[in-house]
Amino acid sequence: MSDFQPGILAPVPSMARHLFFRIAQADALGTAVQALRALQIDDGVVVGLGLPLVQALGKEVAGLRVFPEGCAGEVAVPSTPWDLWVWLRGDDRGALFERARGIEQALAPALLLERGTDAFRYKEGRDLTGYEDGTENPEGEAALAAAFDAGGASFAAIQHWRHDFARFDAMSGEDQDNSIGRRRSDNEELEDAPESAHVKRTAQEDFDPEAFVLRRSMPWAEGRNAGLLFLAFGKSFDAFEAQLHRMSGAEDGVVDALYRFTRPLTGGYFWCPPVAEGRLDLSAIGC
Repeated sequence: MSDFQPGILAPVPSMARHLFFRIAQADALGTAVQALRALQIDDGVVVGLGLPLVQALGKEVAGLRVFPEGCAGEVAVPSTPWDLWVWLRGDDRGALFERARGIEQALAPALLLERGTDAFRYKEGRDLTGYEDGTENPEGEAALAAAFDAGGASFAAIQHWRHDFARFDAMSGEDQDNSIGRRRSDNEELEDAPESAHVKRTAQEDFDPEAFVLRRSMPWAEGRNAGLLFLAFGKSFDAFEAQLHRMSGAEDGVVDALYRFTRPLTGGYFWCPPVAEGRLDLSAIGC
């Protein structure tokens, strides 16, 4: 009997490494699929297949599509459809790097690593701006219902957001709180926050139908660039897209205040197959 990948439901780790692959040799994909099927799926690894990889295998997954490119006011919301994503989780950066190298070698030459991003837990689970992240995440049975379909598969939406800290620091504390819709000091929601506040733009229970996702975002930093690696799991992409649509102001012209000091650099969608006896269950695509 198939079950979900355990790393999806597990708490956010202290460290992580995200690997993004592209197809380099399509005629060697059969070997790469065998390597994926041989991978031990524990709570330290989550695997997602992108639409281009599924199509290259001559298969299809209902509901899997390409991340929608768009804009939010003058800010571009890009789409970067990678072929495969692997999320490694743990508490030792060296061990994560070693495991990443092993996976990279196993998937070559069919799939080559295009981007690797190290992420980390900040304090008790805060964004680098100091605000708590994932405050209203569903829990227990609600988390299962939001993140997985009936067969144990999940759909992941991933974005690298880069913060403009100089712009954020130039804002008053009140303006910062109003942009988020919560007080940074105690995480209390502001009842009189403006309609552009992020909390009001993405209140999951305010959509019809309700748009609940399971967030597993973490901060990232590379050189002088840093921000949030947004990660959300859903039983489909519908809830995430409903939130993204409202953030852009497409419904009422009100753009999410987040775009004042941060912007997405990437956008990818992945299908996370279930597992059977500790291995990826790829039977849905006949592999």
